[in-house]
Amino acid sequence: MSPGAAVARTPSVALEPPIAVGLHDVAVIIPALDEEASLPGVLAALPPGPRVVVVDNGSTDRTAEVARAGGAVVVVEPTRGYGGAVQAGIAWLAADPPAVVVVLDADHADDPGRLPELVGPIVAGVADLVLADRTALAEPGALTPAQRWGNRLALAGIHRATGHRYRDLGPFRALRWTSLRALDLQDRTWGWNVEMQIKAVRAGLRIVEIPLPYRRRRAGVSKISGTVLGVARAGYRIVVTLARHGAS
Repeated sequence: MSPGAAVARTPSVALEPPIAVGLHDVAVIIPALDEEASLPGVLAALPPGPRVVVVDNGSTDRTAEVARAGGAVVVVEPTRGYGGAVQAGIAWLAADPPAVVVVLDADHADDPGRLPELVGPIVAGVADLVLADRTALAEPGALTPAQRWGNRLALAGIHRATGHRYRDLGPFRALRWTSLRALDLQDRTWGWNVEMQIKAVRAGLRIVEIPLPYRRRRAGVSKISGTVLGVARAGYRIVVTLARHGAS
């Protein structure tokens, strides 16, 4: 298994066998806030097969319109918050759940074309949660100093809470539907990924991190690294989530 695999522990959710399915049993959730400039490129770069759900998280531009034009289902979640947007996508999928859920940002920094590599360990039955590790292959300038510092802080907190050393806290991730539901994620802010990674270790999920390319944003403005206020807000929510779940 990859060096990023979870430390051995007794699982609290059932470990599952390989999945004899293709990309048509994968669903991609893309939370989006004012991403009309970058979203068309993201949708065009996805491989054919998966269901694509774009969650419009209170956009004031044409995000929903370009998402529909790109073939995605649009779910509207007007209350802004990263975790809340992803949860809205999960709720929409619950009526006809996929085998695997992928979460992908709308900024086109991650390469959507690498989705088969991301879900591969789950399909092969060797992982329940697969995370894209940006740190090794990020192009210069793709991860700002504030992002790298925040990443290190959050990962150190997760390690203290769980004993597991993650390499990254990136947004591009794949998870078995059954594992996702068992984790019972609640955070509606930027702390959603932190909550997932803490609970995944404690639940005994098989975790793999795969180095994948990460690019600088080509269009639009980042909601985190684009402003000092965005960095501060995200950092605050991550610290709050660590305090809440790290001690539980």
